[in-house]
Amino acid sequence: MSALTLTLSRSVRSCAGLILLCLASLTIAAHAVQPDEMLGDPALEARARTLSRELRCMVCQNQSIDDSDAPLARDLRILVRERLTAGDNDGQVIDYLVSRYGEFVLLKPRFAWHTALLWAAPAVLLALGAVMLLALARRRASPAAAGTPALTPEEQARLDRLAREG
Repeated sequence: MSALTLTLSRSVRSCAGLILLCLASLTIAAHAVQPDEMLGDPALEARARTLSRELRCMVCQNQSIDDSDAPLARDLRILVRERLTAGDNDGQVIDYLVSRYGEFVLLKPRFAWHTALLWAAPAVLLALGAVMLLALARRRASPAAAGTPALTPEEQARLDRLAREG
């Protein structure tokens, strides 16, 4: 084979490899829900999956129980499905889990007086940063803050004379 054919063959292979790599990165993350956990009723299963995405795995702590492979997450998924099968609505299931495990089980904490700081902190910090930036901008804009004293009348007269001569 000629050198051109080898070069084209290599570039096609590397392009195909790049395409495969891009396609692999677009795949959806696999959920940890096992087939034996799933409910027969599609509506109840959809509710269970929605609730599972809102609950934190107590082992992984940054994953929902829907995404976690931890045994405790599996137990929580089964518990959610048992409560739904027993007739609880979504709020009752969440309330039951919060009463049993505390509010840390929620990936998105509820807004209450004891979580107000958690919810308000980003806005407060953003406002504080904006005020500091404004104060800094004003300080830089004023000549007195820059540390340059005003010219005396003699200095101003000399400056005017030099400007006329130049």
